[in-house]
Amino acid sequence: MVKEKFSRTKACATKTLHAVMKEMSRRGGSMPAKELYTFVNENVELTDWEKEPAGKMQYIRWTNSFQFYSIDYQKAGFIVKKNGTWYITPEGEKALKKSPEEVMNLARAAYLEWKKKREITDGTGDEDEPNDETAEKDNSMNLDLLESDAREGIKHYIVSKSPYEFQDMVAALLRAMGYHTPFIAPKGKDGGIDIIAYLDPLGAQIPRIKVQVKHKPDTAIGASEIRALLGVLRAGDIALFVTSGTFSPDARNTSTSSREFIRLIDGNDFIDMWQEYYDKMTDDDKNMLPLKRISFLGNNE
Repeated sequence: MVKEKFSRTKACATKTLHAVMKEMSRRGGSMPAKELYTFVNENVELTDWEKEPAGKMQYIRWTNSFQFYSIDYQKAGFIVKKNGTWYITPEGEKALKKSPEEVMNLARAAYLEWKKKREITDGTGDEDEPNDETAEKDNSMNLDLLESDAREGIKHYIVSKSPYEFQDMVAALLRAMGYHTPFIAPKGKDGGIDIIAYLDPLGAQIPRIKVQVKHKPDTAIGASEIRALLGVLRAGDIALFVTSGTFSPDARNTSTSSREFIRLIDGNDFIDMWQEYYDKMTDDDKNMLPLKRISFLGNNE
């Protein structure tokens, strides 16, 4: 009975993970974690058994198997989970040329090899039975879910802010990084520049940073907006474009091919940088997006 359940669970994970990898590839390489479950529910044929709640926590069977075996795909280097987003790697793209079952077998072999090496190093044995990995994977799965929920909470908080509040948050981040922000555009026309940041209080040192801020969490910034910012640069200037959303591929290509230096910071980058420089902010600046740090048991990988 245990082996039969294990086989059904593995088969479920095989089809759901393969479907998600194909969708990530179709989308250009990534997918927000919050969209994974909706996508599978709407696009993968699931059995009644797979859709049933099970276990003490009454998790839906397919979601539990999906998360459980996704760790194998991580160890195989097929996917990466970072800051509430899943990414398919070049190795994952190559694996998609194989059947779903072959991909699962490769992922399982990679996980078991990793597990065996770690157990030899730790001196904890070399058992490969499925139940031996449950506690270890449960910890990793719970941490993934907590990190994803935390990330989504921060994103929703940013979305709730007005464009001018988000602009002030960008200025606060720059100050935490050691820059001076004597100019923050008031309401109304800004001439294409929302913030000017200096290395020193007088603005005598170069480079001077001209910043464009767009609070468009559901929109991809296009190449034309990148070119518009580059067009207002003068000698000694560099450009910074910050959005609460994303940048289109054309926008990123425009930035990398430009003669002038321009740095693009999307919504995920902004959250990463806010967390990194949070401790260097004043209390007033912290209150624009207050964070509470919680420590969890992890590992050094």
